[in-house]
Amino acid sequence: MERRQTVEVATQPIRRKPEEFQFVQLRICDGAARMTLNRPDHNLLNESMLREMADGIAFAGDQNDVKLIVLDSACKVFCGGIDVGEYTSQRVFQMLDAFHSVFTGILETSKPVLCVVNGPAIGGGAELAAFGDLVIATPRARFAQPEITIGVFPPLASTILPFLVGPKVALELVLLGEPVTAERALELGMINRLVPEAQLEATVNELVARVTGHSAPVLTMAKKAILGGMGLSLRDGLKNSMDIFLNELYRLEDSQEGVRALVEKRKPNWKNR
Repeated sequence: MERRQTVEVATQPIRRKPEEFQFVQLRICDGAARMTLNRPDHNLLNESMLREMADGIAFAGDQNDVKLIVLDSACKVFCGGIDVGEYTSQRVFQMLDAFHSVFTGILETSKPVLCVVNGPAIGGGAELAAFGDLVIATPRARFAQPEITIGVFPPLASTILPFLVGPKVALELVLLGEPVTAERALELGMINRLVPEAQLEATVNELVARVTGHSAPVLTMAKKAILGGMGLSLRDGLKNSMDIFLNELYRLEDSQEGVRALVEKRKPNWKNR
């Protein structure tokens, strides 16, 4: 009998440099890495754009002078989701690998990620916002997971939404596929702040300044403690958080400096170590 060979599909893309990006603009300023999605008109995600996003997150995560990653859009739409032209049988494995690498990057990067949503976030775009550590939106924003209407379900949203909004609301969002207004998203806890469009830039700049004014490794450990406790029991989550606090945080120069500054009633002088 002839033995059939199993074909494995694997991708090992070469990491691109920010200056080579076509659809993502990355610039570093005052402790923040600003990543702007720019694939007109709707920022539809293809493999190249997703690879750039993943590489940009990895690049920013490697920079010692970066304390925060800001993800925003140059288009009227924050992100319209996956480019359906990429969902072919020949490309689906590469596409899903690229898609997964972006969200893994957001979860695993040591830097907090701030998403700025000033327009519709649909499908994969809504999942991007859901995975952001912080989210600022304007009334122009709306969020939707319409995948159910085309015979699929959103795997990433199905995982993260129960943590954000609870299982009942997550089921509603996924099973109905109906859009959620920015006001409703704020009520549900899908976003942190809702601001008028005219105040968006000032609000983002203020929040960036506040976050980047803190110690970089302490920011990292805070994110690690919160996300690392998700899915654990309260007892195990507390153990995880205290382990980070006692065995990692207290070894930092900055944690000692923070206590001294408080006692001496002065502003801390962070060394970011």
